[in-house]
Amino acid sequence: MSEPTRFDILAAAASRYGEASLDNYALVRSLAEQISTGFCKHLGNEKKCVFLVPPEGPFKPMDHGSGAFSVSGQRFLPLGAIKFGLAVRVSHTGDWIRIVLSAEKEGPDLDVAIVGGRDFSFRLPIDEERLQDFFTILFEHLTDWFNDHADHYANGVYGGGNMGFDFMHSDNGDA
Repeated sequence: MSEPTRFDILAAAASRYGEASLDNYALVRSLAEQISTGFCKHLGNEKKCVFLVPPEGPFKPMDHGSGAFSVSGQRFLPLGAIKFGLAVRVSHTGDWIRIVLSAEKEGPDLDVAIVGGRDFSFRLPIDEERLQDFFTILFEHLTDWFNDHADHYANGVYGGGNMGFDFMHSDNGDA
């Protein structure tokens, strides 16, 4: 049997990278879907109140599937942090806010950063208790943002401190 060529070695390395990038994407996407489903339940809302949306650009409160991830449309899936957005309904009248999260596998952990907020690590495999801890942090992030801005307004200092949120209104309160 002949020795592998340099190209064979390069192709094997690229294949290993590709498998790792697919694994990373699958882990991030699974977490994103768990967050999208579970956070609405955590909020106690009976209607669909959280959707996966693109992390940048215009969005509508609806599931965007693979389009909700920063790697969407890339021919060669990069290995590293993947961003995704969550559209969260924040009123009974159809107001939504987008939270952007960034996640990537680091050794035995899946690290998640709330853009403009805290970082959080999940030990793999992700357990329900740890997911609930993350939902609490996400809830606090949202309520703190609204309360801080209202407090700043009441005290005469407001208009700054953007935490990465984008607002939109849907005429239909359901989505």
